Amino acid sequence: MKIGIVLYPTYGGSGIVATELGKELAKIGHEVHFITYSQPVKLGGFNKNIHYHEVRVSDYPLFTYTPYELVLTSKLVNVVKYENLDLLHVHYAVPHASAAYMAQQILLSQGIEIPFITTLHGTDITLVGKDASFEPVINFAINNSDAVTAVSNSLKRDTLNYFKVKKEIKVIPNFIRLENYQRNPNVLIRNKYSPNGEKIITHISNFRKVKRIPDIIIAFKKIIEFQPATLLLIGDGPERDNVERMCRELGVCEYIHFLGSIKYPQDVLQISDLFMLPSETESFGLAALEAMASGVPVVASNTGGLPEVVEHGVGGLLHEVGDIEEMVKNAQRIFNDCTKYKNQALERAKSFSIDQVLSKYIELYDSLLSVQC
Repeated sequence: MKIGIVLYPTYGGSGIVATELGKELAKIGHEVHFITYSQPVKLGGFNKNIHYHEVRVSDYPLFTYTPYELVLTSKLVNVVKYENLDLLHVHYAVPHASAAYMAQQILLSQGIEIPFITTLHGTDITLVGKDASFEPVINFAINNSDAVTAVSNSLKRDTLNYFKVKKEIKVIPNFIRLENYQRNPNVLIRNKYSPNGEKIITHISNFRKVKRIPDIIIAFKKIIEFQPATLLLIGDGPERDNVERMCRELGVCEYIHFLGSIKYPQDVLQISDLFMLPSETESFGLAALEAMASGVPVVASNTGGLPEVVEHGVGGLLHEVGDIEEMVKNAQRIFNDCTKYKNQALERAKSFSIDQVLSKYIELYDSLLSVQC
């Protein structure tokens, strides 16, 4: 198959999953074309069967805001036509699904049929979707996709609650390639952040308010009262200044390290003892899955798709959103039985191996193309 994948090329979960999906498809012989405004961060260098098409946006004096959706639509038309693609797989409803629909209609007028699949990842539904001004476009884009998938049952329920969706939504979870997370930890890096055997606690996110990083800082201050520990914060975003200020106010800066955005966070996860994700909502929780695949137990909020990833008592513990005292107690429980939780985390992660998930996408692709024939 010749497959076009449309994605956001950033560090977010949707971009990572879409990139890894394309790379796995290419490994088994499919021709994959990534279509986005910059090279995906996890794409790497030269790869057999992989092509990248940049959506180059110019400044138009006529427009106050650059019309990315229109430029993307034109690029999709050209790539489908001249690369003879069999189907498009777009990640995110807005603007990717709406652009794919427009491209599909343009191509149809030229005698070219191309089906497209829309995968919903979360923010397009739970945040953007709550803005009523987007509702007609998202509704239309989802209902006019040839197939729709969501990364969790929770996200599927949210989509059905927020929108008038008539299209069947198939749940296909996010995934990982286990061997990418199970290398030997770097002892030198471990000793750098834990020179005296301190427990290493890690968090990864885009530092938005929904991630509730201040909860981690407050919980961490309580944790170090009974357990020497270091906190590693990976990522960056609008809340970073606020979090840094909070660290100074609570007097815990010497124990906390801001590492910024890291291309391969598994290098840090492999030296960690605990991962915290106290988000207000998560459609899936890819960072939690990456932690478990690295053998790191997880303390997370009992919200959204997180309970579908982190089974309470099996490789991790859940708490209600904002319950900092329970976060601290759960951390202590894990530290007291770290070997059990570590082994359970690794075992749980196997349920989301790429080997189990990839076939579901291929079956979906085949079903669309067989209908088209």
